[in-house]
Amino acid sequence: MVLSTALLKTPRILSLLQPQRNSMPPLRLIWRRNLLLVEKANSLLPNNAQRTIPALQNLEWCEACLYRSPIKAVRLSMNLGEETLRRWADACNHTGKRAYVHLPSAAHLPKSHSPHTWRLKRIADWLAAALLLMCLSPLMLLVAVLIYTDSPGPIFFRQWRVGHRGKLFQIIKFRTMRPNAEQLHHQVMGEQPGLHKLAHDPRITAVGHWLRKYSLDELPQLFNVLRGEMSLVGPRPWALYDAVRIEPAFRYRLNALPGVTGAWQVSTRSNEVDISSVSRKDLAYLADWSVLRDLRLLLLTVPKVISGSGSY
Repeated sequence: MVLSTALLKTPRILSLLQPQRNSMPPLRLIWRRNLLLVEKANSLLPNNAQRTIPALQNLEWCEACLYRSPIKAVRLSMNLGEETLRRWADACNHTGKRAYVHLPSAAHLPKSHSPHTWRLKRIADWLAAALLLMCLSPLMLLVAVLIYTDSPGPIFFRQWRVGHRGKLFQIIKFRTMRPNAEQLHHQVMGEQPGLHKLAHDPRITAVGHWLRKYSLDELPQLFNVLRGEMSLVGPRPWALYDAVRIEPAFRYRLNALPGVTGAWQVSTRSNEVDISSVSRKDLAYLADWSVLRDLRLLLLTVPKVISGSGSY
């Protein structure tokens, strides 16, 4: 059974019943033109107010439905939780659909109040990233060889992050952990409050410790800048396991374009892991944004990277 084009083109509220083996909650799907909204099913709604899709047995079926549907984007509620968000992001990635998290509107972003200056910033981002990649390519090649010889697994690490206007994108870094590190994430972090960062994370490889100390693992993010997913300077790009724990009052900050470096990275880095405090720091940066401030943060990043202070 697949969803028909006629069904997808009309607004519907559906309860998506997922088997226990995929450990995903019942979902409510709402089609609005070319957009699919996904949120947790409301158990208070009467059964006749919801439509079910009993043929959905696995994620491959879901991807087949997405692939055949005319929708262009999927907007995901933050209350779905990290695992469900990640699985839907993977499904959208495999089927060529854009994936977003649903966020409160934010009218006071730099792009909104300084559109012409913002356009210059984005042009400068692209040119600087291209130049840096050319200049740093020998170093990046050396790092790739070290990772390859140090431990088995891929050279690059990709992870879903929340980008501009809530769009999900895969950040690119040099791998610093064991290949199965993502599966062990919550086992290692436990109930740790704040950002999920650990000074002595047992998953980090020998070369990974050195790469993290001098932020060399972040060099491939220049490709994210070239693709328009990040800026050289901006707020922290939140991972899903951190983003879902942001207080609702601060979630509109996730609308901002994330940066390779920024106010948090320059001032405290890993010494400050309180999520609300990091969010307030990012909001202060956005409120006072200017090209000169971005340049200042870039210059301050250099000694921080060379010293390796506050990084793990």
